[in-house]
Amino acid sequence: MLGHDRALSVIALLGLRGVDIGLFEGHDHLKPSRELARPARNGGLLKRQLDAHGLRAADLFLQLNASFADCALNHPDPNRRAFARESFERTLDYAVAAESDHLTLLPGTTFEGELRSASLSRSAEELAWRVELAKSAKVRVAVEPHVGSLIDTPRRALALAGQVAGLGFTLDYAHFKRAGFEDSAIEPLTARATHVHARSARPGRLQSSLNWNAIGFKQMLAALHRQGFGGWIALEYVWIEWEHCNEVDVLSESIKLRDHLLAEAAKI
Repeated sequence: MLGHDRALSVIALLGLRGVDIGLFEGHDHLKPSRELARPARNGGLLKRQLDAHGLRAADLFLQLNASFADCALNHPDPNRRAFARESFERTLDYAVAAESDHLTLLPGTTFEGELRSASLSRSAEELAWRVELAKSAKVRVAVEPHVGSLIDTPRRALALAGQVAGLGFTLDYAHFKRAGFEDSAIEPLTARATHVHARSARPGRLQSSLNWNAIGFKQMLAALHRQGFGGWIALEYVWIEWEHCNEVDVLSESIKLRDHLLAEAAKI
């Protein structure tokens, strides 16, 4: 609801040191069609804007279309895959200019008329190309296992990661908690976590208040610590109608979860 610069002001006022940057075509702030037209220039402008607020780019999250499928990196149409590859190359230039060393992608989805294994294999091939290309830019590539993707369960997420050396996870327990998974089933994914999205959730709700939260954040932080996690933990409350995400007070819940995470982390 705020313009991008004012949103950054609020994030800085919360005492946070970094910010996740969404390059989302379906949202109002930074659209890939505009930002990636001149990636080095626009990435540099973003860096100066972040500097003015005392913030760093913790992650760049690329979504080329509001639909998970239309520009999916594993789309069966080779022309769409080529567009996604070209956009990724431009995003790397943008990331370097913005001084972000982490890039999150959607892992792709399944497509009608083909086996899940075919969709998974194509996703693994495309992601391996991206991970290798990003090495020269010293940027880490991760995917977010999420509702509606081809890796919507912990087992499926680990199966994809097993096919792509060097691929990280942008891990959000909420996507699995919504589906009813126990924390113990989600915890193995911390071994590949390079970035974390934190928000309260419970079975049936991707996003909830902390009072109704069913995620064991203390145990999650301990698991990340055992794995030597050195990335950022982002507060990822959003206010949109999708998945009932407009049913909580985003600002208040962000503050409450910030304080809860800091308190629990201090004990480790």
